[in-house]
Amino acid sequence: MIRLAVRVRRADAELALADLLTFAPSGVEETDISADVVEFAIYGAPGEIPELPDLEAAAGGALVEIRTTEVADDWSERWRAFHQPILVGGRLHVRPPWCPPHAAAPGEPPVRELVIDPGQAFGTGAHDTTRLCLELLLGLADDPMVERGAVVDVGCGSGVLAIAAVALGWGPAVGVDHDPASVQATRENAAVNGVAVAAQRHDLVYDGPSPHAPLVLANLLRPLLLRVAQEGFAQDRVPDRLIASGLLRAEADEVADAFAQRLGLVEADRREGGEWAALLLQRA
Repeated sequence: MIRLAVRVRRADAELALADLLTFAPSGVEETDISADVVEFAIYGAPGEIPELPDLEAAAGGALVEIRTTEVADDWSERWRAFHQPILVGGRLHVRPPWCPPHAAAPGEPPVRELVIDPGQAFGTGAHDTTRLCLELLLGLADDPMVERGAVVDVGCGSGVLAIAAVALGWGPAVGVDHDPASVQATRENAAVNGVAVAAQRHDLVYDGPSPHAPLVLANLLRPLLLRVAQEGFAQDRVPDRLIASGLLRAEADEVADAFAQRLGLVEADRREGGEWAALLLQRA
């Protein structure tokens, strides 16, 4: 089995991933290499993996390096091991379908199970950026002054944030993503978890502002978050609250300032984990 790893600049990682997914019917493994570089790995038998020129073209100007290595035939099990369950706030247990439910200790309060199959969309919630979003979402759920209502997950990926929001009482929920694989994964994961999420394809560049809701979840990268701040909402349809993640710690102030200046959404909370940060922004 061959492991073909493509390293790209983090600033362009999301756009590069969308192109690379066309070569990866069984999914892409993502690894943080440094603050500036992300690695996407594709597995396949000799003759089945894409040609290097095709990958170079798909990665475009984001390309840093391509590496090819031989791996053992148990690569699929290793890929599964890459996706580990997490317990968020002692209340949400997010796991892939091949991991068992949370084993509660005596006297431990009930835990809501969220079963997320990453598929081609990638992501079960274990990455710091998603976990930090879930922590902020739990904080909102615990605030008696916050009313539940409609929610939009911008760049929904595997749907974990939208599904968690519905599980915590928000709705109706919409998940939007430019990648058809993400839209399909969100629909399937919502069905598995018994919640309703209307997933649809949406590209901010071509389709204009995102759907309106009082709460918006946006686990994106810095360039896309800045674009959302600039173009994502009509002035009369700015959300009451927005959770933004996918940010390095050093990028959080810039993004917070962009949302404050353009949309009047000011920072109300910030969570940090590893090199990552997530922001809760709300109307002043």
